[in-house]
Amino acid sequence: MASSASITSSPGSATALASARQLLLVVAPNWDSCSAQLQRFERRHRDGDWQSIGPAIAVSLGKSGLAWGRGRHAPVAGLEKREGDGRAPAGIFAITTLFGYAPPDSPLARAARLPYLAATPDLKAIDDPASAYYNRIVDQSAVARPDWASCEDMLRSDERYAVGAVVAHNAEPPVPGAGSCIFLHVWAGEGVPTAGCTAMALADMSEIAGWLDASAAPLLVQLPQAEYAARRAAWGLPTSLPPIR
Repeated sequence: MASSASITSSPGSATALASARQLLLVVAPNWDSCSAQLQRFERRHRDGDWQSIGPAIAVSLGKSGLAWGRGRHAPVAGLEKREGDGRAPAGIFAITTLFGYAPPDSPLARAARLPYLAATPDLKAIDDPASAYYNRIVDQSAVARPDWASCEDMLRSDERYAVGAVVAHNAEPPVPGAGSCIFLHVWAGEGVPTAGCTAMALADMSEIAGWLDASAAPLLVQLPQAEYAARRAAWGLPTSLPPIR
């Protein structure tokens, strides 16, 4: 069970969705599923009805499925996400930043309606729980005394991080060991699971990146199908979904 002390500052789940006008809803068959369906929704007003945008798309989840993460939802009893567990976080999370290989003066960066981080060899995502920079993306050239034993390169040799978005899991402040560096990004291939992120085809990730808008307070909600059904009304989630495969 998640420690309630670690997320007592989280608002109620209905309150967490109240300010959002963009929603990425990911629903998986069950807790151990490593694939799911993602549907975009938006609404004109904060108290309006959610309207679906485009078709549902296939996404890959963690190789071990899902576990409750630390986000904007109220504390929930159940399996808690931990560093290195291979599970994607379940719950409600802000989407805060875009990143990619395109330079700052690229069409992607200029059109971005979220803050954009251009990947360089020095841009690192810190996944060492002992580091003061845990669960942060940092420019290591600007860090006088790097204190981490492990990190992820944001500029990779494959297209996995060609374009992506930061999911605010275990943030403000991060709890050491509760999971780090959770992104939306490009998958290695359809059906190939991740280490804990949510991944999709390059074309889908690019379209979502162009759609996300900070003024609409975009959120990611990820749940197994049974949890979605149980919490839909209380959380103010959309009323209908495509069939979950």
